[in-house]
Order: sequence, then C-alpha cells, then structure tokens
Amino acid sequence: MMMNKNIVLIGMPTSGKSTVGVILAKILGMDFVDTDIVIQKREGLRLKQIIDERGVDGFLKAEEQALLNLNVRNTVIATGGSAVYSKAAMTHLGEGSVIVYLQVEREELSRRLKDVKERGVVLRPGESIEEMYSARTKLYREFADITIAEAGYSIEDTVQAVRIALEG
Repeated sequence: MMMNKNIVLIGMPTSGKSTVGVILAKILGMDFVDTDIVIQKREGLRLKQIIDERGVDGFLKAEEQALLNLNVRNTVIATGGSAVYSKAAMTHLGEGSVIVYLQVEREELSRRLKDVKERGVVLRPGESIEEMYSARTKLYREFADITIAEAGYSIEDTVQAVRIALEG
C-alpha cells in the first residue's frame, strides 16, 4: 500500500487525531506516534505545564524542536493541533508522508472542547476559540494532502474515510 510512507494527522484539538491514529496504525500494520507525548517526554513536563511555565511561544518552540527531531518511517503520526504554526516542522513531517486533515466543524469543536487549559491547548492571551479555529483552519488546508470532513462521523467512520482516501 503506502510502503514506508508516514501518515501525518493534523486538525483541531478533539478532532480525534490520537484515537483515529492508533486504530489506523493497527489496521494498516504501522507504528504510531503521538507528538504531544513526544513533547512531554522530551521536556519532562505536561503540555499544560510547558504553556504555564514558558508561555505560548515557549511551548511552540518546544513543539517545533520535537517535530523537527522526529525521524520515523511507516508510522501514523498524530500531531498536536498547534503543529501547523511551524512551517519548518510541517515541511519536515511532510517529507515522505501523506498529511491528512481531520476537519471538525466549529460548533462541534466548541461542544467537545470543554477544558482548554487542562488539555494544554495553545491559545494566545485573549484569543477566542473562534479566532483559533479561523487561523488554524487556513493552515490545516494549506498543509493537507487529504481532508476528511468528520461531520456526523463516528471514530470508525473517520478511520474508514481515511483508509479509502489513502487508497484512492
């Protein structure tokens, strides 16, 4: 099928990148990496702690470094929602990969995203969820090779849609 290519999942927080990624990796016989966990291991802190201690820019720098140092093959990579803020990191991840944007509707994001702070979601001071959604959506579209609109989809539906799109 893909032979040594990576599948990079991008999208908003709560779009299901980690859950879809694990299932996809199992089905396709690939490895799986969650970059949020890579960042936490590298930094020795939870995402929320990095943001609290270093601010948004400090977190984005830590995220970019973790992504630039990720060198894997035949792996499904679930990125953090803010990965697209680094063009260098996205270019690196995109080499030898298919980038799949899991698109969640704005209303669904608001419904799912209950505790922004606890999840370690990157929001600039004073930035609303709507502003974050608008800014990131442009970037997700820019970097994506494939977009999966998840409206009305279960996790299984999303996994199937990604599989079909990859085979197409």
